[in-house]
Formats: sequence, structure tokens, C-alpha cells
Amino acid sequence: MDVSAPASKRSHPLTRPASALSAFAWSAFAWSVVSGTLTLAASRQAQAQAFNFSTGTPDGKIATLSRTASAGKLETETADDFVTTAPTAITSAMFTGLLVGGATTASVKDVEIELYHVFPLDSTVPPDNRVTTRVNSPSDDNFAAADGALGQLSFTTTLLNPSFTAANSVVNGIQAAPSQFTGGEGPVTGQEVQFNVTFNTPFLLGPDHVFFRPEVDLGNAGDFLWLSAPKPILPPGTPFTPDLQSWIRNDGPGALGPDWERIGTDVTGQGPFNASFSLAGQVVPEPSSLALLAGGLLLGLAPLARRGRARRAGKEWRD
Repeated sequence: MDVSAPASKRSHPLTRPASALSAFAWSAFAWSVVSGTLTLAASRQAQAQAFNFSTGTPDGKIATLSRTASAGKLETETADDFVTTAPTAITSAMFTGLLVGGATTASVKDVEIELYHVFPLDSTVPPDNRVTTRVNSPSDDNFAAADGALGQLSFTTTLLNPSFTAANSVVNGIQAAPSQFTGGEGPVTGQEVQFNVTFNTPFLLGPDHVFFRPEVDLGNAGDFLWLSAPKPILPPGTPFTPDLQSWIRNDGPGALGPDWERIGTDVTGQGPFNASFSLAGQVVPEPSSLALLAGGLLLGLAPLARRGRARRAGKEWRD
């Protein structure tokens, strides 16, 4: 230490020069601003970008079969559509239908969810002409699936009404053209049950138009019939365009699959239906947007740091 210098001018060996300290302080300040701003932006984005979709509650117009295959029973699928307008993680779903044939919530063995693109994606083109049209139908093959029996989802059931009647139904009358029209199989009564599904691994979707297909496994206890919802979608549902109608098919020897038929237009002639379901999740923020924000903040702070260094350099020269 230079003991000849006045005490006010002495510097401790561990003390940095003023210019180095200032540079360090500006760097720390800049990064603290960037970090804080990005954290706040990410928090607000997460709060503001929740994804929620619903077709609304059942309207009682029709109930259509959607079950897994079991002894003596063909797999039968009903599907209805929704859209995503940005990258989205679907974390949960709800759908509502009837348990018929003596089935109760205690009879439920499994739930399986599949997602389908809109034809002609994931499909054989041209189709086999066994139905009147495949325009705006689900594709032949699903592109994503989750099965409770495989540990890919968990589910609970909620009994909404011990006795609910739908005015029409489609269970067995699923036939290739030209015999596709049956008019339906008449009124059906059962327990109205809501299924609450959580996906253990979320479905990750881009901007897309997708069909949602739930199936319920009741074994030989009875059947699950998915209830219709208003079309067009009414508040508090989530209207969108184009809102396609629900479709149905059965799978197995001599069945309609891989084709699909329009429930309200081809099978019953009553006009298009939706099916009652809702989805929840999060819009996935694009990393590039946060990176651009960080870069912009750093560029904005750089001139301030340079001006601060210039002022300090001038003061040191004068001193």
C-alpha cells in the first residue's frame, strides 16, 4: 500500500478501478432488467394464453355409440372437431354421454382418446367410394392417442343425471352406401355421465383442425353413447369456423372403417350435429418471441452503457 498518499486517495488491493466497476455494474444491471422482464413476460403470457374449448352442454337431440371392441361387439367410433390457432398443449378433456343397457359408472373399465386430422391427411386417396362423401370427414388413421389402460391418461366420472333421454340414437345402423340412411334407432334413456380426463403426457398440436374421438370400455355391461351438443355452438361454448359435424363408423370384419359417415346428414337425415365435449391446455410460447424480446432489451441498454462510460472517461481526463 502507498502510505505516502492521502487517506482519501488510498485504494484497497481488492478494490476494482472505477471503470471496471462501472462496466460490471452496467452488465449486472442490464442482465437483471432482461431477466426480470422476461420472467414477467413469461408469467403474463402463461396467464393470458390458456387454451379452452367447448361445444357446450348436451342438447338431448341424439346419442351415438362410441365404444371399444369387446366380445361380440364391434368397435364403434364417434368423432367431432375443434381447431387450434397456435402451438398448443392439450392437458385435459371432458365429454358427456349416456351409459345404457344397465351400465353404471362402476362398470367403466377404460377410456381411450384418439385425435384425427381432416381427410385426406393420414388416409388412402382416392377413397373406396363406400360412403357418399369423405369431404370434411376424419382421416382414415389417427395421428395421436392416449389410453387409460396403458397409463397414458387418468379419468374420473361424474353422474349428472340418473335418467336422461335423447330423442334419437345411432348404435347398430351404420351401413355403407347406398344403405347409409336409417333414420336412427329412436329414443334412448340412460345415466348421463361426464368423463373428466387428464393426459399424463399432453397432446402437442400446431395450428390445426382436428377431430376428437373418445371411446369408453364397459365390457359386456352395456354401452356408452356420446350425447350431441348445439350446432351452431352457443355461448358459453366456443364457436369457430368451419365447425364441421360429428361423424361415425364401426371397425372390424364387414364394418364401415376406414370410412366415416355423417351422423345427421347420411344416417338420420336430421341435419348436422355436434357432440358434447371440452378441452383445456396451454398455448405454447414460441422461443423466438422471447429471444427477440431479450435481444431488443440488450440493444436498448447498450447506448446507455456507452454514454455512461463516455461521461466517466471525460471526468477522469479532467481530474
